[in-house]
Amino acid sequence: MIGKAKADSPPGPLPINWPAHIPYLTTPSYSPHLTPAHLRALRTRPGDPSDPLPEIARDLKPGPCPSIRIIPITDPGHPANGQAGLFATRDLAPGELVLPYLGEIHIGTPPFGSSGGSDASGYDYAQSDYDLWLDRDADLAVDAARTGNEARFVNDYRGVPGRDGKKKANAEFRVVWDARRGVGERGMAVFVLRAGKRATGRARAVGVGRGEEVLVSYGRGFWQGRREEEGQEDGGWDGDGVVAKEEGGG
Repeated sequence: MIGKAKADSPPGPLPINWPAHIPYLTTPSYSPHLTPAHLRALRTRPGDPSDPLPEIARDLKPGPCPSIRIIPITDPGHPANGQAGLFATRDLAPGELVLPYLGEIHIGTPPFGSSGGSDASGYDYAQSDYDLWLDRDADLAVDAARTGNEARFVNDYRGVPGRDGKKKANAEFRVVWDARRGVGERGMAVFVLRAGKRATGRARAVGVGRGEEVLVSYGRGFWQGRREEEGQEDGGWDGDGVVAKEEGGG
């Protein structure tokens, strides 16, 4: 059964510092415009054994994640000052699942199943900063702008101050197979980056330290679009990584 695109928070505890105006999800929400073909694609596991999707185990409990916390950012030097970020409450190992990225699963390209290019409330997915591709070929994406879980607070690493200059990305978005959803379905999740081949000592055991902010790369597409909105030229961007509304890194 297809769920409503926007729903109230389920009964139960909310994460610390969760905003009252955003419904909190413990399971995905589904656009009413998804067709049976979209749902079949969503719930069909890719058959390539050489590149299997990471799997979210059935015993992973829904609800607030104990490994991270939403914390307001008050550092004037932080690009998200006045907003919030996601911080580790314990050491997280390289390659470890941090938490699923929950939101509304919807048709990925305009008009998003609607004749006007937006839903009944006038919402336009194309304007979202929280929209990620699940599967381009199947035209499926997940958007956490209006409803989601703690993962919607993960910030981009660019410009974040650190002890030795600027921070680097320590996590990434990855498409996953969520075995908790009935027969299973595709989803998105945040993972700690794997340790590099040259990593030594603590870096081989700890990817994100306790108290450290979880940071990803939003990618070229996101920042290019932002600069165009602000009327800036395209010559100053020097970042890398996946683009916003892109399948997660493998």
